Amino acid sequence: MRIGIAGIDGRMGRLLAEEVAAAGATLAGGTRRGDDPAGLAAACDVFVDFTHASTVETHARALVAAGTGWVLGTSGLSAEDEAAVGRAAERIGVVHAPSFAPGVALILALAEQMAAALPEAGYDAEIVEMHHRQKVDAPSGTAIGLGRAVARGRGVRLEEVRESGRDGHTGARRPGAIGFAALRGGQVVGEHTLLFAGASEHIALTHRAFDRRVFATGAIRAALWLEGRPPGLYSLRDVLGLGSYQRA
Repeated sequence: MRIGIAGIDGRMGRLLAEEVAAAGATLAGGTRRGDDPAGLAAACDVFVDFTHASTVETHARALVAAGTGWVLGTSGLSAEDEAAVGRAAERIGVVHAPSFAPGVALILALAEQMAAALPEAGYDAEIVEMHHRQKVDAPSGTAIGLGRAVARGRGVRLEEVRESGRDGHTGARRPGAIGFAALRGGQVVGEHTLLFAGASEHIALTHRAFDRRVFATGAIRAALWLEGRPPGLYSLRDVLGLGSYQRA
């Protein structure tokens, strides 16, 4: 299997290249900032992409033209970017996940189940995340993924109930809101906590990543899984055999 890596000279790109070799696959090459992705798209079976939201539409066009699969771990996507990913998935296989850590996929599944079981009138949902000081988007993609999982469990759209960055005299908490708080500092790889706060109990789900390699290993696992799959938008839940879900 031939795997291409977007941003191969970056921190994640170098880890991905090491994981390609460890998996016994062939490294077809990589792109660097400003490169045209078309050549690499044509030379590989799956294109692994942890670059920047600004590249999503360009990568989508190149991969669809080449018929190449796409493993996408880029965060901070706009609605237009996500629409481009969805259109690409009508033509090619795409694994798009807020995090490629297996533990996060499990927490997303648990978050949805817990949100369905714990009534919003009695349990307020709050999400707190922390990352290194260089991270440019907030809340993180994983935090948004947790919010979407809670929204799915409650049968609502996240955009309708999301609250971020409270400051000043905001008034009482809105019933049914899903709150987000983003912390930045040091070199934290990634920490996420989903809290269901009731009057008589608090329930917390926490995931901490200590090494970025966990994301690289998961992404290459997804690339190997994607080979031969029909066009469609897949998640890490599909890769791990946890079943699909509809995005809320």
